[in-house]
Amino acid sequence: MAKRVVIDPVTRVEGHLRVEVEIEKGIVTNAWAQGTMFRGIEQILQGRDPRDAVYITERICGVCMASHGWTSAMAVEDAHGADVPRAAQLIRNLIAGSLWLHDHPLHFYHLSALDYLDVLAVDHYKGNAPELLAVKNKILSLVKAGDTAPLTPRYQPDSYSVNDPEIVITALAHYLEALKIQGKAKKMSAILGGKQPHQSSIVVGGVTIYPRKEQLDAFRTLLNEVVSFAELVYVPDVVSFCTGPLLGLGKAGVGAGSGSYIAYGGFPMDDSGTETLFRGGFISGKAPGVVEELDMSKITESVASAWYKEGEPANPWDGDTVIDFDKKGAYSFIKSPRYKGEAAEVGPLARMMVMQHSGLLDLMSRYGIKPGAVARHLARAQETLLMTSSMYRWLNDLEELLGRKGSRPAIHDSSHWEPPAQGQGVALNEAPRGSLGHWLKIDNNVISNYQMVVPTTWNSSPRDEKNMPGPVEQALKGLPVDPDNPVNVVRVIRSFDPCLACAVHLIDADGEKIVRL
Repeated sequence: MAKRVVIDPVTRVEGHLRVEVEIEKGIVTNAWAQGTMFRGIEQILQGRDPRDAVYITERICGVCMASHGWTSAMAVEDAHGADVPRAAQLIRNLIAGSLWLHDHPLHFYHLSALDYLDVLAVDHYKGNAPELLAVKNKILSLVKAGDTAPLTPRYQPDSYSVNDPEIVITALAHYLEALKIQGKAKKMSAILGGKQPHQSSIVVGGVTIYPRKEQLDAFRTLLNEVVSFAELVYVPDVVSFCTGPLLGLGKAGVGAGSGSYIAYGGFPMDDSGTETLFRGGFISGKAPGVVEELDMSKITESVASAWYKEGEPANPWDGDTVIDFDKKGAYSFIKSPRYKGEAAEVGPLARMMVMQHSGLLDLMSRYGIKPGAVARHLARAQETLLMTSSMYRWLNDLEELLGRKGSRPAIHDSSHWEPPAQGQGVALNEAPRGSLGHWLKIDNNVISNYQMVVPTTWNSSPRDEKNMPGPVEQALKGLPVDPDNPVNVVRVIRSFDPCLACAVHLIDADGEKIVRL
């Protein structure tokens, strides 16, 4: 007889996620990922000046806020026909790129690593390194005080958990160091963004900051520290974990998902925007390894299993967001994006697969690691190296551009400040968690429709009109799980780095209770 296990909420993810799995003979046979948070942005944007969307969409999330603000500005610029000056492009790259360097180490150490560490193994550390002994004493004092959060409560360690005292205590030391590093990365973003969270520098047409030499020097000093940690600590930690203790999970391809991948591409590397750091494309699960050119007209959203008014799958430009709480068969506030009818994974693994990134592919080939939960961690590490080298290039280019004698390069395109009376725009971009798209329509100088398809909408989508599960639901099927200790379930889920705040964005603006669930 099948057992049902419900994890509600899934912790160490952004937002409210409920996951239900059906288990037979220790294997997941079915899964349902449910976005249970009802918030709101898209309806609030209707009737507003299009330029306001930059600031409102940033409030979707306190983690990937710059990605939303930047993408929103790009969508309005597309509707305006605005050209963004190169200096502004570079500053935008640096603001958003800083948050990637904040987000990826945070995901590994603070959201995922504890799934694989037997933290209480530190009690058996017999070494004498002062910094590690300090960590040991700190952890044991917390245990004695009965205040070990967020290290506990936890699932019970299993055969894939690391219990070597030396490895565990080193990982926990890096966990603590990463807390300081992510603060420095966010400070980098604040130097150019005015503040964080929710920067105030990116506007339609460019940016508002004209950085002084002192600001760029401070940025570079922090960048050096963050890059040093990323290259010397974070990436080696990820590689050693994935090719050591987690190799069995990697070879088994645990949490493989749909096998289809999509990336929009992002971070312009030249004035025209034709060269980007990340490449756009699509890989179908029916033709692994074949990268197709992206056609955004093939993107649709289904609402078959979502608490929204019934309708046929539609491109986001033609979509709407009308609640239907009484809808039969619905179980999530997340819609179901599809590309050419396929449930496609987005995120670091998708980006690296679409790019055919040699660093990731070589590691996977050398160690026999299949696409899945472990490969997602490796992909994040590899693209962090891409980002660190690019950050120096953008910073050098910006300093050279601003330092030209007698030159004061434009930071915004002032010729396109008045919103068009009618128009529509779209922006496809990459955020740390995956592909991000904003679509808007403008009528009578105000927004008439605004739709966002965010990374977690793709990954955590429910079943569509053909009853096809989303990537997370597919990744859970076939997973070996102990019903009394379902740690493998959360390992797979957290490998996607879900952000439910982004995936579900509706709210009653008056703050009234609509329904109790």
